[in-house]
Amino acid sequence: MRDEILSIEATKQLLQFIDRSPTAFHAVENAAALLENAGFLRLNEVDEWKLEAGKDYYITRNQSTILAFRMPKATPKNFLIAASHTDSPMFKLKNECIAPAFDRYQRLNTEVYGGTILSSWLDRPLSLAGRVILHKDGNFATKTVQIDRDLLVIPNVAIHFNRSINSGFTYNPAVDMLPLMSIGKDVSVKKLLAEELGCNEDEIAGSDLYVYNRMKGTLLGASQEFFSAPRIDNLMCVWGTLQGFLQAEPRESVNVFFAADNEETGSATKQGAGSVMMSDIINRICEATGTDRRRMLAASMMVSADNAHAKHPNHPEMSDAQNAPHMGCGVVIKSNAAQKYTTDAVSATIFAEICRRSDVPVQYFANRSDMGGGSTLGSISNTLVPLMSVDIGMAQLAMHSAYETAGTADTAHLIAAMQGFYRCVLHSQGDGDLSIDLPDVQ
Repeated sequence: MRDEILSIEATKQLLQFIDRSPTAFHAVENAAALLENAGFLRLNEVDEWKLEAGKDYYITRNQSTILAFRMPKATPKNFLIAASHTDSPMFKLKNECIAPAFDRYQRLNTEVYGGTILSSWLDRPLSLAGRVILHKDGNFATKTVQIDRDLLVIPNVAIHFNRSINSGFTYNPAVDMLPLMSIGKDVSVKKLLAEELGCNEDEIAGSDLYVYNRMKGTLLGASQEFFSAPRIDNLMCVWGTLQGFLQAEPRESVNVFFAADNEETGSATKQGAGSVMMSDIINRICEATGTDRRRMLAASMMVSADNAHAKHPNHPEMSDAQNAPHMGCGVVIKSNAAQKYTTDAVSATIFAEICRRSDVPVQYFANRSDMGGGSTLGSISNTLVPLMSVDIGMAQLAMHSAYETAGTADTAHLIAAMQGFYRCVLHSQGDGDLSIDLPDVQ
């Protein structure tokens, strides 16, 4: 019973984080606030860094990617890194965003960001969020914005007009997915933003705005064993790795929390996992501590955390018969022969042992051999920061839907696993010859 209460409480906190984080900008802003409250010092990339032993630091880039690190009190021996991503599939507004219809309705002109399930966005309350660039007195500043009210809807076509809707239908993003906002001509997104921010319209110089799902997250199931919410992929892993990171003092490693933007579109941006951001920061840490980057990375480990597919109760045939995890049953270690995941036998064994000593159950995932799967940020970042790495996630249903479902117990499982990871001491005696020091949970 105590474990169930802890799991429910941890998931309620996660749902609050998701609700406050409609975009990657907000997720980073909220993560930064938690780090600030824990005493972390903010760094600026343009400044010279003077890092001190035993101190905690963080940095953001593009306001949508965040990297935090904790320095041990002695000279570090390696890095322990958890990497997740802050973005989720949704719709982005175009620059000229008003799309009139019949000289009466006003819609928003959008384009799809990431690989979302289009039909899941229909007939539900939506709104706008993102960041705005303000120009005043010769200065440009960015500010997050969230219109916290039901503003938009993407209406379905009635079945009377589309009798084949339940026989399979292909949605056209340029036709079927435009959100309806108003009746009348005198509607202005800039005016809405100015009212929300308390500024003049002419101060708004630019924006990155997204359509987000307004539906609140909720616990459900006979015993509240499930929860549903927008953006579970991948804010669940952002939240869980951050909590484990904050709750574990570094011992002999530099503990690193990394949450990057643009995973859903390939990570090939200045703030994505395909950039040199993490590599550059590691270089600066090594320079500050007088350590050899190559030796440090050879003894380091990364956990690439991005949610996994649970076996679907209505479609078990879509999963591999022996390698399909279930919701609420523990951390999922993901592997793929084509190396879309970074997991190998060594990293899987080490991480499974950390979970065992942390009293966290482990499951394994692999796709059906005749079905292609997705990839994540681990293998991309590993080409720039080569180190032992394992891909994990928490089992969920309806990945990339506007409203997803996962297991309540797994929030606490992830936090405990990551706390154990950040508390461990990893010893590398040679290639493939490793040991860990981590007391078992009492």
